[in-house]
Amino acid sequence: MTETTSDPARGSKARGNKAGKGLRFERIHTTPGVHPYDEVVWERRDVVMTNWRDGSVNFEQRGVEFPDFWSVNAVNIVTSKYFRGALGTPQRETSLKQLIDRVVKTYRAAGEKHGYFASPADAEIFEHELAYAVLHQIFAFNSPVWFNVGTQQPQQVSACFILSVDDSMESILDWYKEEGMIFKGGSGAGLNLSRIRSSKELLSSGGNASGPVSFMRGADASAGTIKSGGATRRAAKMVVLDVDHPDIEAFIETKVKEEEKIRALRDAGFDMDLGGEDITSVQYQNANNSVRVNDAFMKAVESGAKFGLRARLTGEVIEEVDARALFRKMAEAAHACADPGIQYDDTINHWHTSPETGRITASNPCSEYMHLDNSSCNLASLNLMKFLREDEQGNQSFDVERFVKVVEMVITAMDISICFADFPTEKIAETTRAFRQLGIGYANLGALLMATGHAYDSDGGRALAGAITSLMTATSYRRSAELAAIVGPYDGYARNAEAHQRVMRQHADANTDAKRMDDLDTPVWAAATEAWQDVLRLGKKNGFRNAQASVLAPTGTIGLMMDCDTTGIEPDLALVKFKKLVGGGSMQIVNNTVPKALKRLGYQPEQIEAIVEHIAEHGNVIDAPGLKPEHYEVFDCAMGERSISPMGHVRMMAATQPFLSGAISKTVNMPATSTVEDVEEIYLQGWKLGLKALAVYVENSKVGQPLSAKKKEEKGKAKEGEAEKVVEYRPVRRRLPKGRPGITTSFTVGGAEGYMTANSYPDDGLGEVFLKMSKQGSTLAGMMDAFSIAVSVGLQYGVPLETYVSKFTNMRFEPAGMTDDPDVRMAQSIVDYIFRRLALDFLPFETRSALGIHSAEERQRHLETGSYEPAEEELDVEGLAQSAPRQVDPPKPVKAPEPQAQAPAPKEVHSSTELVEMQLGLNADAPLCFSCGTKMRRAGSCYLCEGCGSTSGCS
Repeated sequence: MTETTSDPARGSKARGNKAGKGLRFERIHTTPGVHPYDEVVWERRDVVMTNWRDGSVNFEQRGVEFPDFWSVNAVNIVTSKYFRGALGTPQRETSLKQLIDRVVKTYRAAGEKHGYFASPADAEIFEHELAYAVLHQIFAFNSPVWFNVGTQQPQQVSACFILSVDDSMESILDWYKEEGMIFKGGSGAGLNLSRIRSSKELLSSGGNASGPVSFMRGADASAGTIKSGGATRRAAKMVVLDVDHPDIEAFIETKVKEEEKIRALRDAGFDMDLGGEDITSVQYQNANNSVRVNDAFMKAVESGAKFGLRARLTGEVIEEVDARALFRKMAEAAHACADPGIQYDDTINHWHTSPETGRITASNPCSEYMHLDNSSCNLASLNLMKFLREDEQGNQSFDVERFVKVVEMVITAMDISICFADFPTEKIAETTRAFRQLGIGYANLGALLMATGHAYDSDGGRALAGAITSLMTATSYRRSAELAAIVGPYDGYARNAEAHQRVMRQHADANTDAKRMDDLDTPVWAAATEAWQDVLRLGKKNGFRNAQASVLAPTGTIGLMMDCDTTGIEPDLALVKFKKLVGGGSMQIVNNTVPKALKRLGYQPEQIEAIVEHIAEHGNVIDAPGLKPEHYEVFDCAMGERSISPMGHVRMMAATQPFLSGAISKTVNMPATSTVEDVEEIYLQGWKLGLKALAVYVENSKVGQPLSAKKKEEKGKAKEGEAEKVVEYRPVRRRLPKGRPGITTSFTVGGAEGYMTANSYPDDGLGEVFLKMSKQGSTLAGMMDAFSIAVSVGLQYGVPLETYVSKFTNMRFEPAGMTDDPDVRMAQSIVDYIFRRLALDFLPFETRSALGIHSAEERQRHLETGSYEPAEEELDVEGLAQSAPRQVDPPKPVKAPEPQAQAPAPKEVHSSTELVEMQLGLNADAPLCFSCGTKMRRAGSCYLCEGCGSTSGCS
């Protein structure tokens, strides 16, 4: 451990002395003597997640504890994804406090053990501040941290991995095994296959080599098998091939040929939808493919020159191709099926901090992590909207000081995690511990830009994004240099010191050259400039603790955990969003950022209200009353009437790339009218603007997408010239006989009295329900009569009782509270009580148990034996209510309503993507979620399910 001391840092002080060294921390959000948990209002909620396509319950846990300001989505996703312990057992986590404590206390203990803190008091401040930041959704670690840290299983903290493979069968088989183990753990990996001999080269035995494309088939099949073996998302993998590899054309064409196969098989009647029975016969579908190009190739493309393809063993040119023609093939393939993407090798290695150890040859599946082979990266992301500050006069600013303090704290925690982390292979463990690669990033940039009145595709928007990114990375490296003084630089630093310092100078120079635009970005640039000067000074003196500090990841599941409107560097999806409500139901709501943006732009409250009403009705700002046309661009989104141009996405990436250690996970969406020439131009401009990687997606280009309902209807139509046979099926009403068995139940819910008569068919099944409350002729009595008739008619037409039970239980409205029914002690409304009682009286045990409905006797049995009857893995909150005091939520603080319009979401809509599709009459490029059937949305170069938090990538 080095004896070097370091200079004080904003928000915390690094101290070194002979007796002991460590970081000193100052409080950012917390109060001495008060735990962060004691400053928020907690409430109990029930989490029941279903697959809306078949109504099956995917997950259920009742009575979980969260702050009252957490959204339904955030609660559902954290409970189902991150809570540990078997459902229905005492070991199961039931509160966000338990989750945060499990992780944060582990970080504190490791930090104390390895000498990161100057004193126990500093360790306590670190613990409280870290807990506060997670509790208030200011930042989140990547998913593996929440899965694994503080549990009995391996302490895996990284989501991103890069592997390597050499030109030998032993190495290729190791690749299959290592990749499989990573997929099994729910993470993703990437690698470069360019060391493997091409099919145009000879083996030592005299025969021709198989070539890397051949070996890709085996790896693809393995990934597909592991995916279907119980994972909730596709295996995420990246395959890279250098542009000078002799098999490059075959690599480029792999997916294009498979898309043609899909078309042919679909036309022949096979089920080729994503997730369909016959799609597994298609190869190469489990990986993202990227071509690694160098400057020599791109210059040959510009000049129209020849380019040499080189033998893998000797390096000699064995074939010359037309560079422009090869580039055209790449663009044609990407235009047709979105693969391959492009990675710019010389740019990547120009910003490499450890070149003396080895070149950067590949990336993780989402293309944001790029470093040495056999390494991993631990990610965390900040919620940028939490740092937007507004004074009493309504003036906005970015809270630079608080942002810096939070970055310092988070990067410290991320480095501590490497001290106790486990890794899937020994080679990855050795490299990661020697270079300590970190990937701090952010989410909600799109929301921040709109809220501050900046168009995503504008100089002002790019300036603010660049400034924040520069400040984040500079602060991270400054803290890394301070940590090097306390616990030592990374093991590989001495060998790479000169290169690492050169890259720091490149970042600082880019910061100096960046364009300042307005009152929001200028103070951020100033703080970043100062931080980069500290980086250069402290780095030269102490070295650095980490070879890499920052990336821009997709922030899929953790973005939902933080209730972010936008993921990573992405713009807003649309102006109108789909929002789930506590107690069930959903609304379509105009983004909260819209009123903030209008206020920033100088509009008055009554104007804002009118514009928001227009957006709620039309889904866009075109012709909104009083809105100036020059302000339309502020509200441009990824989808909609005014969608952001492809080059707008590229320019935003270029604005942030010079200030990132790694790269950016992002796909450039292009309209269906885009041409191959447009793709070529995007790839060319990406190289000229200094990006490290780029991928495109042309709307409706992939065949293997879910069919829309309209397409499915068309598929079922008779072929042209044939008579179409129309068969119409109608339900038949099954009336009850004159004499019918029935049960009459008196009940009290929250002090309100009523009677329910439930009559059934003589053979089986409920047939009608009558409800009596209040005096005859009153409005309530009339509504109850109407409701009873509607339910009864539905039952007689064949609507299953369990459908009504699943829809109406947990519906929350007054009167609610205690009942006089021993089987249903608490009800959230009269309707909630009625359908719980009907379920107990008329549904079989297995059906209602799956819905979480049990009698008092069954709950008592569960308390005594751990089983209701057959073993049921669920948390019996209702049973606990018998012995536990009643939970009463404290009154919630009244918040000033923001001008926003909302309406019930259409019944056939289950996500924001589906809502936008309905408004615009188009199909998004996203697949359906394997877990819950909801239409996913883009998050970087991956897909994210808003319903359950599943992702198609590795974040």
